Amino acid sequence: MGHTALVLGDQLMATNPALDGAERVVMVESLAVLGRGPIHRARAQIVLSAMRHYAEELRGRGLEVVQHRGAASFETALGGESGEIVCAQPNRAPASKALAARGVRLIASNQFLTTPDQFALWADGRKSLTMEPFYREQRRSFGLLVDGDGEPAGGRWNFDAENRRPPKSGLEAPDAWRPSEDQIDEQVRADLAGWELDLWGEDEPRRFAVTAAEAQLALADFVEHRLPQFGAWQDAMVPGDPFLFHALLSVPLNLGLIEPLEVAQAAQDAWQKGRVPIEAAEGFIRQVIGWREYVWGMYWLRSGQWQGDNALDATAPLPAAYWGEPSGWACLDGVVDGVRRHGYANHIERLMVLGNVALLAGLEPWEVVGWFERAFVDGAEWVMAPNAAGMALYADGGAMMTKPYAAGGNYIHKMSGGAWCASCQYSPKKRTGEDACPVSALYWDFIGRNEDRFAGNHRMAMPVRGWQKFDAAEQQAIKSRAALARDELAGLSPDAER
Repeated sequence: MGHTALVLGDQLMATNPALDGAERVVMVESLAVLGRGPIHRARAQIVLSAMRHYAEELRGRGLEVVQHRGAASFETALGGESGEIVCAQPNRAPASKALAARGVRLIASNQFLTTPDQFALWADGRKSLTMEPFYREQRRSFGLLVDGDGEPAGGRWNFDAENRRPPKSGLEAPDAWRPSEDQIDEQVRADLAGWELDLWGEDEPRRFAVTAAEAQLALADFVEHRLPQFGAWQDAMVPGDPFLFHALLSVPLNLGLIEPLEVAQAAQDAWQKGRVPIEAAEGFIRQVIGWREYVWGMYWLRSGQWQGDNALDATAPLPAAYWGEPSGWACLDGVVDGVRRHGYANHIERLMVLGNVALLAGLEPWEVVGWFERAFVDGAEWVMAPNAAGMALYADGGAMMTKPYAAGGNYIHKMSGGAWCASCQYSPKKRTGEDACPVSALYWDFIGRNEDRFAGNHRMAMPVRGWQKFDAAEQQAIKSRAALARDELAGLSPDAER
């Protein structure tokens, strides 16, 4: 007799190895998982819709599929199962421990290009674990944008200089492909309305792919219509449009509905055919087979450490501004509003607005990780722990990054074309006074508070010297304005209605 395959909601690969030799398939919609805290309704809807569409596809392949809809927990759903249960290695460390303790046999997953063991082997003995050398090895391993000798196409490994343009006036991107909802989506929406969950955010028609077929359409649309300009504008922020030229493929990638190598090869193919410039193809491939795989590897390499990381001793609770209560800071409120409406923000909004404010304000890292995981449609612990705690908050003390990604209001002004600042009550050019930009004040206060910590970091030498050039009165004025900014955030009730 064959085994029972347990397929998790973020492992919807057509070739999920647990299916090999399976007699039947079990899928669990756990209310305990969905109810761990507030969750964006779009995220809940996408995961459930994807699981239910996948179940129908498996039935179309002749497999028996048992769906536990609205189960109290995995434990209760699996309580009636007998015989051997096999599951691909979960993408979340706590889930691996829980299923193994339940007696589920875990086997190697094929969802990523690099296994945790392979990444650990790469990391072994290295003094620095920054992404760049890993990315170059990935390019060579998979034959992406390299010549026959393994040297980079175009003579350079990266084209960052061409890929950091601030938005020009009137910058608009073609509308991205959108799916059509069906009866499965309607039933998911009805179920969510009937379950007692802490749902947050707008209920808009589904924007992201939840089937393999939809993922292919989304990929083709991106490559044809937005990839050509993706490189130039990938770091741009345009208020009201978080999507711009981005691929919107993180959801199907994270759910296992499309393979990362396939996505990267599509970008390379478009460049080889002269349809996109090399800087666009390289910038995108860097994100897919470089940064994404690197984050996956770092999550497992430091498994069990992320939750306790707090190198900068950040202890402030997550303010209600992150759940949509207005702060009066145009950039923060604008990005959060986009997350509230869509469950999405582009990577620079996540890093240099949401993450930057959290870093400068000293928010507790794991609270921030949890918010990112549950407020975004593409949220996952393996994604958000390294990205939020490591990259954005420097909570790992530099395991990933050579310096904190800290910036004042001038950076946000530049990369948003001044649009947010123009509508804001505060001036990004001022760091002190009532109308001083709170982000700018917090930035310089952050440098001052951590002056000793950063003294030996050559990449922080310039801002530290900048802080030291301020006289005592200026430093005190900055500290006072920053304290007020932190009080403003803290004064927003964390229990505000979501």
